[in-house]
Amino acid sequence: MAIFSIKAAFSQHWTQFQWRVGDNFCTVARDPQGLAPLHLHRYMLASTHLLLRPIVRAVSLCAMLSCAFQGNAQDAKQLIATGDSLLALDKPQRALDVYEQAVQKASTAETHIARARAYYELDRLDLFLKDVDKALRLDTGNAEAHFNRAMYAYRANDLAMADYHATKALNHATDKKLQTRTLILRGETRAELKRTIPAILDLEAGTAVDDSDLEVLRTLARLYDAAGRHEDALRILTSLCVKDSTDVGHWSNRSFELIALGRYPEALIMVEKALDIDKDEPVALSNRGYIYYTMDRIKEADHDIDRSLRFYPANPYALRTRALLRIRKGDREKACEDLTLAKALGEIPEVDRLVKEHCASDNAPR
Repeated sequence: MAIFSIKAAFSQHWTQFQWRVGDNFCTVARDPQGLAPLHLHRYMLASTHLLLRPIVRAVSLCAMLSCAFQGNAQDAKQLIATGDSLLALDKPQRALDVYEQAVQKASTAETHIARARAYYELDRLDLFLKDVDKALRLDTGNAEAHFNRAMYAYRANDLAMADYHATKALNHATDKKLQTRTLILRGETRAELKRTIPAILDLEAGTAVDDSDLEVLRTLARLYDAAGRHEDALRILTSLCVKDSTDVGHWSNRSFELIALGRYPEALIMVEKALDIDKDEPVALSNRGYIYYTMDRIKEADHDIDRSLRFYPANPYALRTRALLRIRKGDREKACEDLTLAKALGEIPEVDRLVKEHCASDNAPR
């Protein structure tokens, strides 16, 4: 209930009146003489004093407006809760109808963000963005609005904007769930921006709370690999193989990390599991071809690498392995062609070494 306090100061006639609703003060006149305020109820008892009538009317109007505002705000909150329940039941259109009522009751950052949630589920992204921007104009510190703006920017491939708003959201967020979602979003954004270390830090913090999104875990494993943290990448990929054992990519990538660690027998077991799922998977064939090369199983290595490049000609790792096989056979010219193409397609440290060792101008065949 609103709390009112009223005070008035009088000389020969009243010169100041001030009322308070909560923490908001309104003044209808100024006391030029700075007289001490007197309690209004002393004069209200003398009901014949005509000068008090406009004061009483003003207070009554203020009370009515305050009650109406509070009532609308309360109704809007209840409508938002109802809309959220409908959204959780996968009924976005019905939720939108309820959110519309909430916006009509009170146009606040909260009601516009609520309606934006329904628009997002309905894939009406133009209206989603309009409500999000409106919410940010009403409240520049609204964490959920910044998160939604970052999400929209990420989908639009505006990565700098996505990173900016995700950071703003984290600066203002107090809800743990929103913090987690924002960390993951910013981590994915920074991964796309090739900011490997900051991306790892965000995704580590986010997945420590919620590791249910397998694509996010796959991204984290890829970042670990890029940072040379092969044990960490292997740990993530091992968990992915448990969470979804039917995904050929999990097994193939797991074998790749084992290769990077020099654990070839284990890598062969993992790559066989990948090829059990898809016998023509080119990355798995490339991995197995390299494992066979390290084991001096040259004929089998040749067969796998040829098949891999047939399905995926631009695989720099398969080209690297074919170059190694050709060097072994003495076909250095074709090996250097493979190494040159592999170097153009990807960053493989071993390729640079092989180029310097076998394809330098003074060693190249004439």
